[in-house]
Amino acid sequence: MRTLVISDLHLGTRSGHDVLRRPVALHALLNALQDVDRLVLLGDTVELLEGRPKPALRATLPVMRAIGARLGRGREVVVVVGNHDHALVRPWLRTQRVRRRRIGLAARVPVSSSAGLKAIADALKPARVQVRYPGVWLGDGVWATHGHYLDRHLFPSTSTGLLLGRVPEGRASADDYERAAGASAAAMQGLVAATLPGLLGEPLDRAAGLARSASLTMLPFAARLFGAGTLAPLSAGALGFQFRRAGLPAMAEVAVRLNVKAEHVIFGHLHRAGPRDGDHVPDWMPRERHRFTNSGCWVYEPLLLAGAHPPHPYWPGGAVLVEDGRAPVALGLLDEVDEVVLRRPGRRRS
Repeated sequence: MRTLVISDLHLGTRSGHDVLRRPVALHALLNALQDVDRLVLLGDTVELLEGRPKPALRATLPVMRAIGARLGRGREVVVVVGNHDHALVRPWLRTQRVRRRRIGLAARVPVSSSAGLKAIADALKPARVQVRYPGVWLGDGVWATHGHYLDRHLFPSTSTGLLLGRVPEGRASADDYERAAGASAAAMQGLVAATLPGLLGEPLDRAAGLARSASLTMLPFAARLFGAGTLAPLSAGALGFQFRRAGLPAMAEVAVRLNVKAEHVIFGHLHRAGPRDGDHVPDWMPRERHRFTNSGCWVYEPLLLAGAHPPHPYWPGGAVLVEDGRAPVALGLLDEVDEVVLRRPGRRRS
């Protein structure tokens, strides 16, 4: 079986930097689906942290319809939810908690769990659709998850207890991570950016997006933004250092705590596709227990990518190809697309 994994589409973001609303980007994805049996949407498919769910879904559904039509009957889409579209499964999680049912590593979620989730599943027809949370098994020894649980391990426990919630020491479950899901940096950023006027909210939203890509909190980053008045472009090298120093070890901690019995772990969340050409592969095995692959993103961030050219670890169009009996491979599906087209903001939400 051939499986294509993509994540962090952030469809409907008010900045207009979600590239799958550009026909050229959508066409590239649809071409990549021609010879795959299954597509995995690995979280943050729709941007719901900005407090505008209806416009975000309106922007998302045409893309989902195009994907479903290309896949057609007999092929499958697996939807895995992340932190930016967590609201899609929140009612189901609440029910599981009330009934004292553990969710495990790859629970099947009814598509009727929320109106938004049902709308997405309906748009993806005639392809078969299933929803899994917090992850999905893609074969022997391959587990994929959005990766937002890693936020709980980016700082000392004394800090995360106040900001991000605490996970018990030692072995933990997905239920433990859900109970620890306090006011994450992403959630606070979305709330603040959504309530500010556009001229203030949008720069904060963009700055916080870069901060998440670098596995930093939004707060110190935003303080630098407003203290300096302008935000200089960040280098991929600086973000890559933070990814290796903090992001990958945090994801490794999640895999160990959850006792994930897989050689390969695929995740998104940090928008840094890899390992790709030029990457030091041992960096992607921080504990030598799991091999990690990141699915990148489908967002063009001008502050990071202005003047850059692919191959670039933060270039939109990241994907992971999973084939039976082979190690997952990170791809760049938009590496051949003109930068001018990608950086042009799509239609913004009202």
